[in-house]
Amino acid sequence: MSTKYNGFDTKAVHAGDFKDQFGSVVTPIYQTSTFEFENANHGAQLFAGETDGFIYTRIGNPTIRSLEEKLAALENAKFAVAFASGMGAVSALYASFLEQSDHIVSTAAVYGPSRGLLETYFKSFGVAATFIDTSDPFAVEKAINGNTKLIYIETPTNPTITLTDIEQVAAIAHQYGIPVAVDNTFASPVLQNPLELGADIVLHSLTKFINGHADIVGGALITNDEKIDRKFRKTMAYFGTNMDPHQAYMVYRGAKTLSLRVLRAQENALAVAEFLENHPKVGWVKYPGLKSHPQYDLARKQMRGPGSMLSFGIKGGLNAGKTLMNSVDLAKLAVSLGGVETLIQHPASMTHASLSKEAREAAGITDDLVRFSVGIENAEDIIADLEQALNKI
Repeated sequence: MSTKYNGFDTKAVHAGDFKDQFGSVVTPIYQTSTFEFENANHGAQLFAGETDGFIYTRIGNPTIRSLEEKLAALENAKFAVAFASGMGAVSALYASFLEQSDHIVSTAAVYGPSRGLLETYFKSFGVAATFIDTSDPFAVEKAINGNTKLIYIETPTNPTITLTDIEQVAAIAHQYGIPVAVDNTFASPVLQNPLELGADIVLHSLTKFINGHADIVGGALITNDEKIDRKFRKTMAYFGTNMDPHQAYMVYRGAKTLSLRVLRAQENALAVAEFLENHPKVGWVKYPGLKSHPQYDLARKQMRGPGSMLSFGIKGGLNAGKTLMNSVDLAKLAVSLGGVETLIQHPASMTHASLSKEAREAAGITDDLVRFSVGIENAEDIIADLEQALNKI
């Protein structure tokens, strides 16, 4: 695609495209494990990195490369590496930066398995982790020590919908020579570009908004730093966390409608959030598009929109929340997020159940918290579904 076309939707549709020998308009699926060399010298040059091409799909594949080029373009970045899952990307991020005796500072309310991986396997490898409220920049600086090798933030957080000032945290981290990685899954590249705010690495669960149809899992690490990109690609190949070509094709296809889906769901989410904020059985609502959100101004500063994820508290606590989730009809009681369909779930007993009650509460994940991923259905139908379910409490 010509570099003169810089519109987001144009990149979403065309970035990564290439012309094959048949003139296929759609990027083909190269469903092959290995690639034939032209001759012995060609094979040797590929292994030595002296020429561009493909050797083995665990290392690289034309369909996967096309997706990686699209992902980099959407984040206005130079490099991207695709992984078989979001947790594959998280694992590669940690493994690429953290060795025995190293230390990481992370958002306390980060995605449950991202935290769990540090508290189990990486802890057993001798890696220390400090989990804090990264929305407080002074807490970030206080948590840094001489062994800190990475600061990993998620904004907005899963599931507390708390924002971290990326620019401010990056400025602090870079004073100490520490790279900053941002899980940008909740916002998507439509609404937030962390690299432009000073972050060094962007992580996405491609399962969510970028694919957007709840039919595959995938992950990605994106950066402008060639050395970091090489680390990620090497880790991906050694760990065998490569994406499958068919999986890459599905994400590549889903990404073409990314902004259409995100903006429609965001429009719905604001209507839903306003409805919930005024409902007598709802104790509180966290949504960056509401002026009641404590970081409403920050959301307007670093995001192009508040997104379609929200959390709220049901009066009556856990039992009331269970009644609500058992009573919805249109909304699906399921984990994950970012698809075209509306989903509802209870983090304390589901996605973050592996954390202790003390750790959950310290991260703001209370028992009454309900996470709501707003889809692209008609807003009035989503609200009607919530209303009938709330009436049963």
